[in-house]
Amino acid sequence: MNQYEVMYVIDAALEDSARAELINRFSDLVKKNGGEVDRVDEWGKRRLAYAIQYKTEGYYVLMYIKAPAELPRELERNMQISDSILRYLTVRYEGELPAKREPLKPYAPRENAFADAADAPEAPAAEAPVAAEPVVEEAVEAPVEAPVDDEKPESEAE
Repeated sequence: MNQYEVMYVIDAALEDSARAELINRFSDLVKKNGGEVDRVDEWGKRRLAYAIQYKTEGYYVLMYIKAPAELPRELERNMQISDSILRYLTVRYEGELPAKREPLKPYAPRENAFADAADAPEAPAAEAPVAAEPVVEEAVEAPVEAPVDDEKPESEAE
């Protein structure tokens, strides 16, 4: 059996129950076709690098499986049929299973950013930098030299 890494992006507008059902469906497909699922990592909602079918967010899922060589084709065929899957990629890898990647914390803007700044201890006041006077350089004209001609004038050439 070969080891595979399967990454797929689910439509973020899908409800949680439908998303869990879809993830289980692909895991069961692997098991029914003679493979085994080592691990399923749900990375969560992420912003897409570019719009896919007019969608800008997707739900990322990474699945590590051990399966016969024919299974990835069947798995990708099922992902292609599903309307909820925006993108998918299956890669064969060798070696040990990589360590579980911790999901990124979602960005949440602070509501009281100004209140936190008021509670912070005051920093000592620094002196304002003194602006230096602008330096004005005088334009110096360079002497204009006549072009050097290697040929002798016609009067001297004779």
